[in-house]
Amino acid sequence: MRKNKDFDEIYGFHAVNAALRNKSRKFRNLIISSKNKNRINKNLLIKIEKLTEIPIKEINRIYGNEDKHQGIILKATKINQPSIEDIVKNCNSEKEIIVMLDHVNDPNNIGSIMRSCSLFNCKNLIVSKDNAPDITSSMIKAASGALEVVNYIKVTNLSRTISLLKKNNFWAIGLDSNEVIHNNFDMPKRCLLIMGAENKGLRELTKKNCDEIQNIPLSKNNKYCLESLNVSNACSIALYKHFVN
Repeated sequence: MRKNKDFDEIYGFHAVNAALRNKSRKFRNLIISSKNKNRINKNLLIKIEKLTEIPIKEINRIYGNEDKHQGIILKATKINQPSIEDIVKNCNSEKEIIVMLDHVNDPNNIGSIMRSCSLFNCKNLIVSKDNAPDITSSMIKAASGALEVVNYIKVTNLSRTISLLKKNNFWAIGLDSNEVIHNNFDMPKRCLLIMGAENKGLRELTKKNCDEIQNIPLSKNNKYCLESLNVSNACSIALYKHFVN
């Protein structure tokens, strides 16, 4: 299917409902199965330029199985993302956390991380312009509405961005399961949390720019000898740790 660079194609009820509440978006078309039409608030429907009601079998034929889209697809204008300079300018609170992903490129993992960010008061997710995907339908679905409240900021150089945030009183914490750490897992008040790709972990250049490397203590007695958490699960734990700190 041809992608439209000007519009996001949003699947699923949580993601669609969240998008419809975003005042910065405009809505071109809502494609919905007949049985699901009553599940959308009528006040939100009036914002849509065009409503297309078709049988679920036809939606499945065009967009794939129902698990993917839940019988609802919204075409909406993209969200204008802020620059890193704008983010730094507005990060003035005593307690703040920003997540940075170092070569994490799976859209579903990124969407799940975005969802955790929204739940634990992290407003900004930073990725590399050349080594992270653009916002996709699968990422939006995995984020389950979080894209509407969490900025997805692409930067040209992660190292320069780390330096910029450190100059603005952020403590750069690299989370890496490949490192043997003997200190307690802790999160500073103003924290730049940097996560690496699964298995590979953080790149050496990224590690050198961190103030500290941490890992999450894991049981050594797990039955299947698993060595690490999924990156999105590890991020959730770290975000929760900062949230309750």
